[in-house]
This record gives sequence, structure tokens and C-alpha cells, in this order.
Amino acid sequence: MVGGLGAAGIGAADIGFLTVLGIEKSLTGRRWIWRPSEERLGLGLAEKLAIPELIGRLLAGRGVTMAQAPDFLDPTLRAMLPDPSCIVDMDVAAARLASAVQNGECIGVFGDYDVDGACSAALMVSVLRQLGCRVLHHVPDRILEGYGPNPDAMRGMAERGASVLICVDCGTTAHDAFAPLHNVADILVFDHHKSDGMPPRIAATVNPNRLDCSSGLTGICATSVVFLACIALLRKLREQNFFAARPQPNMLEYLDLVALATICDVMPLTGLNRALVTQGLRVMGKRARPGIAALLEVAKVNEAPSAMHCGFALGPRINASGRIAEPDMGLRLLLAEDFDEARDLAETLDSVNRQRQVVEAGILADATAQASVQVAAGYPVILVAQPGWHPGVVGIVAGRLKEKFNRPTLVGGIAEGLVKGSGRSVAGLDLGAVVIAARQSGLLLTGGGHAMAAGFSLEADGLPAFHAMLNERLAEANALPEAADLMLEGILAVNGADAALAQMVSRLGPFGMGNEEPLFVLPRARVVKADRIGKDGATIRAMVEGESGGRIKALLFRAKEGKLAEALSRTGGAPLHLAGHLRAESWNGRISAGFFITDAAPA
Repeated sequence: MVGGLGAAGIGAADIGFLTVLGIEKSLTGRRWIWRPSEERLGLGLAEKLAIPELIGRLLAGRGVTMAQAPDFLDPTLRAMLPDPSCIVDMDVAAARLASAVQNGECIGVFGDYDVDGACSAALMVSVLRQLGCRVLHHVPDRILEGYGPNPDAMRGMAERGASVLICVDCGTTAHDAFAPLHNVADILVFDHHKSDGMPPRIAATVNPNRLDCSSGLTGICATSVVFLACIALLRKLREQNFFAARPQPNMLEYLDLVALATICDVMPLTGLNRALVTQGLRVMGKRARPGIAALLEVAKVNEAPSAMHCGFALGPRINASGRIAEPDMGLRLLLAEDFDEARDLAETLDSVNRQRQVVEAGILADATAQASVQVAAGYPVILVAQPGWHPGVVGIVAGRLKEKFNRPTLVGGIAEGLVKGSGRSVAGLDLGAVVIAARQSGLLLTGGGHAMAAGFSLEADGLPAFHAMLNERLAEANALPEAADLMLEGILAVNGADAALAQMVSRLGPFGMGNEEPLFVLPRARVVKADRIGKDGATIRAMVEGESGGRIKALLFRAKEGKLAEALSRTGGAPLHLAGHLRAESWNGRISAGFFITDAAPA
């Protein structure tokens, strides 16, 4: 057996093929394969932990060992949180911040315009203000200022009184930006982006992705770095007896920001991140932060917030401000102390996000046409750019094209002879490293990022040379199938896919990068009822009947057109093998099971 598991009436002995049910090409063009799993380990985990065999097999499929299983199922910060001092320069930064707090200095915080940038800035600003500091903040305009620190904005904060300048979610490679500021203020960087050499000559660069950092925390986001920095700062202040006559900030109250940033920056939900997100979602569920409470309300999230809500409801709305509106609106929302103010900002962000969707749709159509030509020509990497494409939306378009063509994809907007763009990669191909190498070789004006995402800028006439380097360095992408394989973990009978089973599966959450939500198959299912719901009828809601009986509600999102949408819209047609996620849904106090369809194939 290669992988997969049996459940709800179909045994593991029935699963013995490399491909699931022999599906080499589904209705979306994908091959269905089993997730590799050690069956003996799964059975052993189930027995040792007294958990259902299904959960044991799913744990084994995620590489969870006997020793790791208890912390995986019940991740706690007590078990996972490291000593912040393990990160290079952390103690230096904490000491300087403690001195600033003790002396009542003014501090300037320079952020970034995405979710991680907004959350890390909000966390740093809030804690420093709670400690009595006067704090200024600045988020750069994506078009006018670009990504990362710029001397004018930082000097402006210094002129307004800031003696310490803090950069969050940026700054690791900002040597040129910091050079004119050495005698202006002390500069501290809290970042997580890849480093390509020596850190800037500043007071401290706290980044687990520094080449000389051995902390092992390379997979955490900037907000997590700031969270650890605040813990280090409070520890230093306790040593100095600062809290003898004043309350100490409760860092657990800020875990909602950490969870939101970790999910939206697509960090792996394993180890420390898993504990931070699990606890952070619980904090978020209390809706104590006005900004997040208002955003949840505007997004119509009535149940306990999940990783999916963060990634698909909250994150896009916060990101929208940095893409096509005022860049600091997301930060102001997260800093809001009054719910009415927060509600106004949340509604504005919701409106901006709708505008962003319209802009994105227009660009996506043209970009898809260009990408199709490159894929047909055999290019391993897609690079498309055009005048008039909004630089704030190209990253989303790159993600859409990457999903469609299963290739690393970079998309740029051209204005005044310059290209500014963003790229997204597929698992196993480090786009950030190649973009950094291109900048070092002189092909790019700016460039950086991490394995799965990167930003860049260059002169328009340099696009062919840049594309040639991408194709050469990421040639392995040519071996990828036209559509990514769909990795499944079990066959479920419809009459066994009930609420109890769905709740068991949810124990493995939160799901995301590095801990993907399990995909199951409902074999030979028939659509007995179907209708379209949601905005523009973009969601198909179906009632599905199993071969051996039972019915379950199924949903397909983004179902405007295509073979999959057509097949699910036909009631009483030929049976289908349905691939998707089994989820527990709560409505009016009642828990039920729902099947969220990802793909299908004729049975």
C-alpha cells in the first residue's frame, strides 16, 4: 500500500493503488494520489493515544511520531515557546528597548503594507504604548515608496522626536536605506525575510533567517519575531524592577495578531507556529480586539474563527488597504480602541476589497492569456507584465496563475519604464533565493522574499534576461504535471461521513501550509439536488447521495464555469467520485457534517 486510509465502511485493504480509484486525470486535469503514510505507525498511534484509527493514520501521514503526537493534538506554548535569546541580536535589541522604556524615549515603528506587516506593527506599537512610550508609526505607500524602509520616512519620524527607529517585517537587506541614518537614531530590525549576506550596520537585526542565526526558527513570521521580542523586553524590564508599581502587559492577549499573521503569511502550521495559531484563534474567538471583532462582523463570520476565516475573510480585507488604498488602514484598524471607529474602518476595508476584486478580475484575464502562451512554449516559469496592471494586485494574480498552471509565476505592472511585481512558487522550488540571486547579479533593482513568495522590480527592457535566469534556475518546474497532483487520505462512505467523524478530523487543525487539511473521496456519489447560491451564483450547493445510502450536503466554491461545475450542476446524472474536505459545521447549536468539494471524476 502506498498511502491512504480506509474509513466509514471501506477498509484499508481496499486501497492498494498508486492512484486513487485509478484517477489519472480528473475533471480539473489532476491525478489523484495517496499521501504516503506508515500504516504501522498510524495503528500504533491510535492504540497508544486511545484515539480512533482514522486519526492515527492521518497523524502518521503528517510525519507525526509517537513522541510528537501529544503536543500535536494539544499544542501549548508551555511546551513549544523557545527562549527568545536563541535568536541572534535579540538580547541587544531587548536591552535597547528597555532603556528607551525606562527613559521615556519616543519610538518610531516602520511597518509593511501586508497582513504580517500590519500585525507586527500593531503588536509592537501596542506593547510599547502600554509600557508608557510615545510611539509613532509609518506604513509605506506601495506605489510611491515601494517595499521596505526609506530614509525620508524614517528621518521624518526622527525629526518628530523618535530616538529609536524600529522596522518590522522589513529591513534585513536595507543597507542603503539605513546608511544616511546612522547619526539620526538607533535602528532595530525585526524581520523574517531571507538574508543574502551581512546584516546592515545598525544597532540590531533580529531575524531567524540571518545567515549566522542558529535558532532554527526559520519558519516563523515577522509578527512572531516581534512577539518573542516583546517577551524578551518584558523579561529585561522585570530584571530592572520596572513593574514594581505598574502592571505588566499580558502577552497572551496579543496572540490573535500572531495567529492572523502566521496564517496569512502562509507559514508552516507545525511546531511553534501550530501552538501560536491554536492559542491565537482562541484569543480571537473572544473578540476582545475591536478591529478584529469589527472585521469578523463585516465578513459575516458568526462562528468561532478558524484558520480558513483568517486566510479567506480577514486577511484579504486587511491586505486590500495596502494594495489599492491608504496603506496604513489595516494597521489603524488593528490599533483601534473604540468599536465604532473600528467598524467604520472595517466597512471601508470591505468596500476596498470589493474594488480590489474587480481590478484583479480584469488583470487575471489578460495575464492568463499571456501565461498560456508561455506554458505552451515549454517555459518552466511564468513571467508576465503589462502597462496598467496595478502593482498592488499582481501578487494575487500570480497566486491564481500558479494554481492554474502549477508553475512558479511572477506578475508585474509596468509604469514609466519600470516593472514592479510579485511572484508565487510551488512547493519544493525556492523562488525567493532565485530572486535574491537575480538582484545580486544586477538583473533587478530590488528583490527579495522567501521560498513561496517574492517581490521584485527592474527596468522593463530587462524582462527577457530575468525570465531566462528564472527558467534556468527553476528548470525543475518542467517536470511538474500540468495540474498539481491531488493528494488524498481516505475513502469515505457517504453514510459514514457524519458529524462525529468530521469533529474527529477537526482535531488535527488548524490546517494550512505544512499541515494540509485532509482530502477524502466519496466514491460513486450521485448529485440528487443542486442550486447556485452566493454572489453571482458563484457557489454550487448540492445534496449528494452515496452508493450504499446516506446523504450529505456538499459545496463547491468558485464554480462559475468549467467541467467540474457542469458535472455538479447535473442532477440525476452518472455517478461521480468526489474529492473534498469533511468539515463539522455549527448552526443554531446543532453540529452537522458538510463536504467541501475540491475535485471530481467520472465514476
